[in-house]
Amino acid sequence: MQTAIPGRSRQRYAQQLKLERWRVWLIVGGLMLLFAILLARAFYLQVLNEGFLQQQGEARYARTLKLEANRGMITDRNGEPLAISTPVQSIWASPRSIKLLPPGQKRPAGWEPSSEKEPVPVSREELARLAKAVDLPLKVVQSRLATSRKGSDGRAVQPDFVWLRRHMAPQDARKVLELNLPGVYAQTEYRRYYPAGEVTAHIIGFTNIDGRGQEGFELTRQDMLAGKAGSRTVIRDRRGYIVEDISTIVPPKDGETLTLSIDRRIQYLAYRELKAAVEANKALGGGIVVLDARTGEVLALANVPSYNPNSRTRIDPARRRNRAVTDLYEPGSTMKPITVAAALESGKFTPSTVIDTGAGAISMAGFTIKDTHAYGPLSVEGVLVKSSNVGTTRIALSLEREYLWRYYNAIGFGQPPRTGFPGEASGRLRAWKTWRPVEQATMSYGYGLSVSLMQMARAYQVFATDGQIRPVTFTRQVAPLPGRRVFTPEVAATVRLMMEKATQPGGTGTRAQVIGYRVAGKTGTAKKVSVGGYVEKKYVGSFVGFAPVSDPRLIVAVMIDEPRGESYYGGTVAGPAFANVVAGSLRMLGVPPDAPTDNILLPGQDVPEVPEET
Repeated sequence: MQTAIPGRSRQRYAQQLKLERWRVWLIVGGLMLLFAILLARAFYLQVLNEGFLQQQGEARYARTLKLEANRGMITDRNGEPLAISTPVQSIWASPRSIKLLPPGQKRPAGWEPSSEKEPVPVSREELARLAKAVDLPLKVVQSRLATSRKGSDGRAVQPDFVWLRRHMAPQDARKVLELNLPGVYAQTEYRRYYPAGEVTAHIIGFTNIDGRGQEGFELTRQDMLAGKAGSRTVIRDRRGYIVEDISTIVPPKDGETLTLSIDRRIQYLAYRELKAAVEANKALGGGIVVLDARTGEVLALANVPSYNPNSRTRIDPARRRNRAVTDLYEPGSTMKPITVAAALESGKFTPSTVIDTGAGAISMAGFTIKDTHAYGPLSVEGVLVKSSNVGTTRIALSLEREYLWRYYNAIGFGQPPRTGFPGEASGRLRAWKTWRPVEQATMSYGYGLSVSLMQMARAYQVFATDGQIRPVTFTRQVAPLPGRRVFTPEVAATVRLMMEKATQPGGTGTRAQVIGYRVAGKTGTAKKVSVGGYVEKKYVGSFVGFAPVSDPRLIVAVMIDEPRGESYYGGTVAGPAFANVVAGSLRMLGVPPDAPTDNILLPGQDVPEVPEET
C-alpha cells in the first residue's frame, strides 16, 4: 500500500533535490577547474619552462667539466721548441658547498647532511691545512671561500666556483686532494713555457694565466695556437667524486704548431752580441735584425733590454717594447746608399762623377750642413765611402723631389713592413709636394724622415738581391716570395761594391770587417730628436750591411740607442756587433768563405778611423 506524499512535502523534496544537484555541479566544476590549472601548470613547467627546470635539477648533481686544449707549440725553422705547454693542476673550490665553522668548533663525528643543499661544515684547522697546501695565507683562502654575489632576487648568494691556486705542479696538487676536504677539486690546465727565455721574448711574446696571447706571435696567432676546448658532463656526489658520465664527451681540439723562420742558433748569437754592445757602450738599449737575403725570412730579431716571459711577476712595459719593429729613429747615413742608387739610376751620375764638397760645409735657408772633414772634390763613390753630407746634398738637389720620393716610397719607407707582427710602425715620409730644398737635402742623408730598424734591414735587400725587394716574413718559406724590382741589377751591383769599400781602410765601417768574408754596409750616426728639436750629445749609432758580397746570404741591421761610452759613431758602436753576428752566422749556415783569412785591413795606429755625424 503506497502512501501519498502531501503536495507541500513534494515541493520541499524537489527543492532539496535541485540544491543537491547544484552542489554536485559546483564541486565537479571546481574539480575540473583545479584539474585545468594543474594541466596548465604542467604544460608551463614541462614545455615552456623545461630548460630552466632541467638546469636547476642538474645543478644539484651535474657538473660540466671543461677539457682544456693543449696550446700549439711554436718552433724555430729547424723544429727547435720556442714555446711549449706543460700540463699543470689548478685547485678550485665551491663556496656554496662549504660552511666555515667558528674557531675551535669541529665538524661532529659521523655528520650527515639533512638535505642535498646543506653545505658541509669545515673547521678552521682543516682550512689552515688547505691554506698551507696551496701556499696561500689563511686570510686569503678564507676570503675566497666567503665570496658572495647578488642573486636574481637581490639577496647575497655564494658562487659555485672560485680559484684557490692556479698552475700547481701535479705532486703539489696531489697533496691538496689528499686532505680530502669537501668542495675542493683539481682541474687540469696547461702552463706556457719558453725555453729560450729573454732571448726570444720580443718575437714569441707570452700568454696570460688563462692561456691567451698577450704579445708577439702568441697574440697574433691566438686562434691558430689556442685550439678549441672540449667538455664532459658528469654526476658528482657530495664528496666531489664522479659517479658517472651523463653525456657524450666532446674531445678538445689541440692548437696547431707554428713554425717560424727564426734560427735559434743565430737568435742566441744576435742577442748575445747586441747585449754585449749595449753594455760596452753604456747605451740605453738597442736592436738587431738578421734577414735571409734570398728569401726575406727573419732569421733573428732581438732587443735590449729584454724580459723573461716565464716570470709571472709584473713585466715593465718598456722592456716589452719590440724596438726593432715599433720604435722609430732617423736613420742618418744609412740612407746615403739609397740616395746614391737613385742618382745612378737617373743617368745623371756615374761612380766617377766628381762632386765638389768644398770646405765641408754648405748653408741653406739658415741651416748649415757640415762634414766632419773638408774633403774637397770627391767622386760619387768617394761621397759614399767618406759619408759626406755635403756631397750627398749636392747629389740630391740635382734630382727632382718627386723622383727621389718615388724611390724612397718604393723601398718601403712611410709604410708598415707588413711582417704580421703586432704594433709595427710605418715610419714617416712626407709627401714630396711639401718638401723644401733644405728638407730634400737632409732626407738624402737620413734626417727629416723616420724608420724602424726592420724597415732599414728590408730596404737593403735591393743591394743584396740585384735591385729587388721582397716581403719580410717571420714564417718559414719553402720558396722565396716574389720580389719587386726597384733598381737595375747594374746599379745595385755598383752600389754594393761602393758599400764594400766603406768597410775597408779609408771608410767609416772598418770595424764591420769579417775574417774570410767580403762584407758591405753603411754606418749611421744621427742626433736624437725630441720635443723642440735635436738633442745635443744624444745619438743613435747604427750599421746596416750584408755578406758575403760575392753572393749575399745575410742582411744584418744593428742599432744602438744613445751610447754614452767613449764613442758614439755607428761604425764604432754597431759595427763590431755586425761583424761578430755575420761571422758566426755564416759559419753556422755553412756558407763558404769568399776572401782569404788575412782580408781584414784595419787602419794603422797612426791613421784615425774616419768618423761621421749622420
